[in-house]
Amino acid sequence: MELIFNCGLIILGFILLLKGADFMVSGATSFAKKFNVSELSIGLTIVAMGTSAPELVVNLVSGSQGLNDVVFGNIIGSNIFNLFLILGLCGTIKPILVQSNTVWKEIPFSLILFIVFFLLINDSLLFQSDVNILSTIDGIILLLLFVSFLYYVFYNVKNQKHQTEVTENIKQKSNLITFLLIFGGIVGLIIGGKLVVDNSVEIARNFNVSEKLIGLTILAAGTSLPELAASVVAAYRGKADIAVGNVIGSNIFNITFILGLNSVISPLTYNLDFNFDLYFLIGGSALLFLFMFTLNKKKLDRWESILFIIGFAVYMVFIFIRK
Repeated sequence: MELIFNCGLIILGFILLLKGADFMVSGATSFAKKFNVSELSIGLTIVAMGTSAPELVVNLVSGSQGLNDVVFGNIIGSNIFNLFLILGLCGTIKPILVQSNTVWKEIPFSLILFIVFFLLINDSLLFQSDVNILSTIDGIILLLLFVSFLYYVFYNVKNQKHQTEVTENIKQKSNLITFLLIFGGIVGLIIGGKLVVDNSVEIARNFNVSEKLIGLTILAAGTSLPELAASVVAAYRGKADIAVGNVIGSNIFNITFILGLNSVISPLTYNLDFNFDLYFLIGGSALLFLFMFTLNKKKLDRWESILFIIGFAVYMVFIFIRK
């Protein structure tokens, strides 16, 4: 009976996630039209941070309880989920035309960030330390990178370097309705994500699944469902900038702000077993950059998106075998 109850709450969580994503995209596009802000900038900030809220909540709680494997597994797993599955699905629905700034700045920034993160947490590799820790100083560095990224986005908004023509078919909504859509969407995403995650973990623990595997799979997928819902809805509506911005922005937000804040509050011990997963994430980011110059330049084509989905499937099989 308890298992059936957990499954029912997971279904309810999915419903809240989908509706929350729908409200979020509607409110964000209305905001973009009203203030003449590019949809990519909205995707990189409001939508990305809103859909990353579940990761923030889950990891602050996990970090405070000393569940370090859950924290790293969730963040690294979520970023892999975002990059390979979400972007892959969006590009399969409709090939994504990527703006020049995204090709030359945002994608390389995320790639460099993942490499910096790898260096920060591998103390044994660089300093022959016996323990690998994301320290308070490391957290401050990540938070400074987060602030730098925000400055870059809003500088471009101010100077209209990211400006794109907003489509005429976006319905203009009042300030109150726009705010309620965005706020309601965020609330729905947070509550829905929590319902899915909590009940999925409860079911997983009954089958004696490790914290590391829970973080990389169930928690990563559960907390990334808002990104999945928001990006797929955006791609289906032809809002590719929001879909791309959401994925890249969420990945940057996850590493810089969530892990940065966690480690400033309490340093996190890192398990070297996660290095393989980081290699996979770094490789995927490099591949995304490479895809911007194959076939149709500055475009994620359908076959490239399918390769991402296949890569994600292979990765999931591997980590279950590896456990």
